[in-house]
Amino acid sequence: MNTTRPETDAPATATMRATATWFLAQLTLPRHGVVKSFDHDLRDYLDELIPSIEQLAAAHSDEAPAKVALASVGEARRRLGVPEAAGLLGEFERVKQLARSVAALCDHYDALTGVVMCLACDLTIASGDDSLPYDQGSPSGGAVRSGRVHARCVNVGRPRR
Repeated sequence: MNTTRPETDAPATATMRATATWFLAQLTLPRHGVVKSFDHDLRDYLDELIPSIEQLAAAHSDEAPAKVALASVGEARRRLGVPEAAGLLGEFERVKQLARSVAALCDHYDALTGVVMCLACDLTIASGDDSLPYDQGSPSGGAVRSGRVHARCVNVGRPRR
């Protein structure tokens, strides 16, 4: 999809994605104050992402990526409406759902604006950067083209979580 970013300030999706990814990667239960802080930040990110995605999707309303992005917006709105959960574990799980929505909406925003992210380092692949397709094997034995990686990241990969 060849689109341009909205004329308003573009969301800082790299920062938003990094924040959401960090929260989702936590293997131990964070302190209550940390969870509350992330709740606040993730809500702010969703408040910024939702109108931007709606604006982009409106320009391409008949295209599948726009429809999928709007479905994710609906899910994010539903998650924003979920009341505070009882106990730290309940709150942690609720905020993880917000983080999942932030990560998904960042991906949709990037797709709607034509931004390509490196699957290994999570940085933007600029038009002049050397990059390679990333093919992931599928259960049926074929390969699924799922994205691109910087040439410099080919043998690096993502750290295990």
